[in-house]
Amino acid sequence: MTYNLEIEALRPRLQASDAGMRRIALIDLADLEDPDGLEWLVDSLRNDPSIEVRAQAATLLEAWEDGVVVQALCEALTDTEYSVRDAAAQSLSVLKTIEAGRVLLPWTGHTDASVRTAIFRALRELRLEAAAPAALLALVDADAGVRREAVGVLGWLKHLPALEALAALASSDPDTEVRRAATGALGLASDDLVLPALHQALLDPAWQVREEAATTLGKVGSRNAGDALVGALADEYWQVRLRATRSLGRLRYLPALDALVQTLGHSISNLRKEAALALGELGDRQALTALRDAADDGDPEVRKAVRIALAQLQ
Repeated sequence: MTYNLEIEALRPRLQASDAGMRRIALIDLADLEDPDGLEWLVDSLRNDPSIEVRAQAATLLEAWEDGVVVQALCEALTDTEYSVRDAAAQSLSVLKTIEAGRVLLPWTGHTDASVRTAIFRALRELRLEAAAPAALLALVDADAGVRREAVGVLGWLKHLPALEALAALASSDPDTEVRRAATGALGLASDDLVLPALHQALLDPAWQVREEAATTLGKVGSRNAGDALVGALADEYWQVRLRATRSLGRLRYLPALDALVQTLGHSISNLRKEAALALGELGDRQALTALRDAADDGDPEVRKAVRIALAQLQ
């Protein structure tokens, strides 16, 4: 094959015996942004004996959505070296086109769990409806990483038929991160269908799941979540209390007024800030006295939040 002069000038370095020289030549080749250079990059990814060169090729190919490139990156997920597999997975995760996503679909059934995990991660933000059936099947995968990424695919798709399965995972999956991801994905519904699962997640042994549940309850937008969120203001982890405070403001849940006023005096400044903002969102002028008392808070972020809340109430 005859290449343009710039690529031909790189040929001696691309074919050099020194792996370091080949790697740098690949970078220079990619900088040309010439489609004719893809053959070199793909060939280097597939066949170069150097781990560093293959990993570099995988990284450089992230800018290309060509089907041949996507296929080569999928194949690189089975490379014998972790650094190459990791670089390929990263490049696949930045894909943007549905056409590229369709190349990924056959790989969702690969026998290697790490390959399946990387493929579902790459599919997640593409919002490719054709990925939903495979993601639903993957919710019962033996590998927790695969289940977690499959949850992400369904959540980004807002795939309502997955609600029952997602609720089950949020409640009972043995892996904390899967439960957390499934809890967050339940926010795709805007009604009371998911409340039982979210209430249960708010009592999960892992604080990360409880934190996600407190956030998701605010997104779902049901005032029936208010009492459970008020209860979460007593959680032993401040991260959970913070998300519950934020959600109560978002829901404008007036029965939370006294609990939020109490939170306004917490020792953690981030909680005081969120409590002030939530009181402003509630819109109840009964909070004016507490907010005025907090106007001289020692933290400037809290003072700013108090000023915002006072402006909303006055």
